[in-house]
Amino acid sequence: MAHFSPKHFYRNRYVLAMLGGFLLAAAFPNLGIPGFAWVAPAVILAAGYGCGRAESFRVGYVAGLVHYLVSLYWLLNIPYRWHGIPVGPGAGWLALAAYLSIYPAIWVWLSAWSLEVIARRSLPEPNTTTPSAALPGSWAQQADQIISAPWASRMLWAFGTAALWVTLEMIIASLFSGFPWNLLGASQYQLVPLIQISSITGIYGLSFLPVWVSLCLGLAVLSILRRPGRRGLWVSQVFLPSAVTAAVVVYGYQRISSPEPAGRTLKVTFVQPSIPQTLIWDQDADDQRFDDLIRLTTQALTNKTELLLWPEAAVPKLLRWNKPFYESIRDVARSNHVWLILGADDMEPRPGAKTRQDADYYNSSFLISPEGDLMQGYRKRNLVIFGEYVPMVKWLPFIKYLTPIDGGFTPGEKNVPFQIGQLARASVLICFEDVFPELARESTEPDTDFLVNLTNNGWFGEGAAQWQHAISGLIRAVENGVPLLRCCNNGLTCWIDQFGRRRQIFRDERESIYGRGFVTMDSPVGIRTTGRTFYNRYGNWFGWMCVGV
Repeated sequence: MAHFSPKHFYRNRYVLAMLGGFLLAAAFPNLGIPGFAWVAPAVILAAGYGCGRAESFRVGYVAGLVHYLVSLYWLLNIPYRWHGIPVGPGAGWLALAAYLSIYPAIWVWLSAWSLEVIARRSLPEPNTTTPSAALPGSWAQQADQIISAPWASRMLWAFGTAALWVTLEMIIASLFSGFPWNLLGASQYQLVPLIQISSITGIYGLSFLPVWVSLCLGLAVLSILRRPGRRGLWVSQVFLPSAVTAAVVVYGYQRISSPEPAGRTLKVTFVQPSIPQTLIWDQDADDQRFDDLIRLTTQALTNKTELLLWPEAAVPKLLRWNKPFYESIRDVARSNHVWLILGADDMEPRPGAKTRQDADYYNSSFLISPEGDLMQGYRKRNLVIFGEYVPMVKWLPFIKYLTPIDGGFTPGEKNVPFQIGQLARASVLICFEDVFPELARESTEPDTDFLVNLTNNGWFGEGAAQWQHAISGLIRAVENGVPLLRCCNNGLTCWIDQFGRRRQIFRDERESIYGRGFVTMDSPVGIRTTGRTFYNRYGNWFGWMCVGV
């Protein structure tokens, strides 16, 4: 260790940062190794520590860039090509990764700087090093300075640094319409007892815990390397986070093992048409794909199901303005005496409108009664940037050539609960609306029996997008204590219970989640007799607490 050169370490900082970024990406599907999320933050911070503010920012940026380029690779699957080259998807992939990487860069920069402040206070002589310069001394001396700092200072630093991570995630979730995709807590979806804490803290508590533990483990490793004979030193680093983690797991086990309240089941049939995105964009194929959907639905409704689900964009025309399509849908509902929730576009003419251009268009879902009546409609509130609207197109018109959409949707204004007769009450989240914690919380009212997510991930082929999207909905179910029913164009169609356990996943004859077909499942109804979850009542209190810290 004495021969370790700082210059050698600096040359390898970016290699270590890239390793940390890859570990972070590997914690999410498709690899989905949740333990990596408990290691990656410390690895990334180690790469950026002790080299000055500007360098630590660059190191954090490289780690973030690797993480987002790897985890968001599926954006390249969008079937929008220029002479066979994915120019638009590639530009979006790079631009989104470049923007999101700013946040881990800020985290490393501030976290490394604050740790250096603590280390400087442990120096025996007054330190004259400028704030932007590297901490003086060899790697071993820097480690000694850290572990020589008071225990309380180190613990407060670890806690505050984890709070900083959560604060940055909250900014990601809200700034520029928000993109809370793959928040760190979602990577823990397989650890069912652990994720129950999100019923209290929301996903932000679930993100906080791995970061806090990771940093304390990093401090413990330094203690073992530099003070191997002092067992109490490294134990003191991990005792508190270990105790909290153990308490969280015990709470989770108690929650999932408690007797479920009595209720009934609702027989739900999910139709997954697996329509290629290129076909959805082809207006000449609208009649054909709608006829295929009707035939597939007729095959699916061979039993006495109570609720039928079609995914987002299942109906290729404006439902309320296309009589042939509307009549066909009414016939399906009446002939099978089934409730139907479906995804379709909608249009509302503006006052004094003379042409179809003088109207607002919406990505919508509708509830059709067994009598064939259109009972209610919900309009998507959080639109996909560059997928459903193009920002700043009036000032930068060239941007529209980087996206496959011609126009844009108008966002809806409020949640519209669907009252499914005397059977159940549901709220619909369209597409990636279920990645927004607060939006899902607003949609889950005290009498909501379950959430429904209608989505079209056919944009992204057969990649990790479907799995990454599904784990966000899984966390929303735990946060709000209600099941979530997912009906997708090409996967992952399933229902998720109130504890975040995926139930009855649809697979085709090839055992693929991406194929065409249907499945009937029994989903529980009326299980919220124990009341709303703490998170559902009080929202992102934990996240705001971290902002305050």
